[in-house]
Amino acid sequence: MSGPARTPEPPYYAVVFASTRTSVEEGYGDTAERMVELASQQPGFLGVESVRDAQLGITVSYWESLEAIRNWRSHAEHLEAQRKGRSTW
Repeated sequence: MSGPARTPEPPYYAVVFASTRTSVEEGYGDTAERMVELASQQPGFLGVESVRDAQLGITVSYWESLEAIRNWRSHAEHLEAQRKGRSTW
C-alpha cells in the first residue's frame, strides 16, 4: 500500500485490525494481499491502510456502513484467513 486511503467525506466506518506475528512466514504475505484484493471487491468497501514490520501489523479498513462490515466479517475466505492467522501466524 502506498499513501493514505482515499475515503469520502464522513460519515463512514473504520475497522482496525492489529496482529502480533509469529516466526512462520509461509503464506502470510500472499494471504494478506488476497484479503486486501477480496475486501476491495466487497460492496461498501472504501479503502485500506496497512503497516507491518517483523512483529506487528496494523490494518485499517474503511467501510460505508455497519452492514458492509458485517458482510465482510462473515465472508468465508476472510473467516478462513482469520482461523489460519490465529493458528499459524
